[in-house]
Amino acid sequence: MRHILASLLLVAISAAPAVAADRPVTEEERAKLSEAVKAQGCSGGKMAFDKTFEVDGAMCANGKKYELEFDAEFKLIKKSLGD
Repeated sequence: MRHILASLLLVAISAAPAVAADRPVTEEERAKLSEAVKAQGCSGGKMAFDKTFEVDGAMCANGKKYELEFDAEFKLIKKSLGD
C-alpha cells in the first residue's frame, strides 16, 4: 500500500509543472495592461499572464514589434525586440 501511495505522490509532483501555463488576462487586467502598453508608446499584441503580465508582438512608435513584460502592479519589467 505504501508503494502505491508513494508512486501516486511521485506522479502528482512530476505532473504539477506541466499544469502551470499562461492564462488569458481578465477584462479588468486587459484594460490596465492596455494602458501600461500605451504608456510605453506601443499598442496591440497578444496578452497573457504567467507569473507576470506578458504582451507579445506589441507595435511601438518606432515601427518595431516588442515583447513587453509587466509586474503585478503593471510596471514595465522588460522590453525586448520581438521576432
